[in-house]
Amino acid sequence: MNKKISLIRSTNLASVDYAYAAQVPPGMDLLFLAGACPLNKDGEVSALDNYDLQAKLCMENLKVVLKECGASLENVVYTRVLVASQNRSDLVTAWRAIRTEFGEHDVPSTLSGVTVLGYTNQLVEIEAVAAIENLTK
Repeated sequence: MNKKISLIRSTNLASVDYAYAAQVPPGMDLLFLAGACPLNKDGEVSALDNYDLQAKLCMENLKVVLKECGASLENVVYTRVLVASQNRSDLVTAWRAIRTEFGEHDVPSTLSGVTVLGYTNQLVEIEAVAAIENLTK
C-alpha cells in the first residue's frame, strides 16, 4: 500500500508558496532530522558568506540523510529554515534555494532569521520532519 502525505492549502488565507499544513496518514512513522548544516565531508562550513550556496549544500546533506532513512524530499512534512542574518533579503535568498529543491512538494515551513548558528561562518540550517511508511505493521 502506497500511502501519501497530504499537503493542505487554504483558500481562506493568503496564497503562498508553501502548504499551510501536512497530514500524515496512519501507518507512517515520523523521522525527526537534526538540522542539516552546510558542512562538507571534512566537517568544515563551505561557501563562506554565500547564503544561496550554503542553503543548497544544506539541502544536499538533507537529501543524503533522508535517503539513508529510506526517504526523499517528498517524505518531508515540515521544515524550519534558520538563517543567520538580520537582512530579509538574505532570508529570501536562502528560502528560494531551498524552495527550488522541493519543487512541487511545497511542504509547510517556517523561515526565521537568527543571530548566530552553531558552526563558525554558518549562515543556514534546515530542520526537517519526514514521514515514511512503517513496513513492520
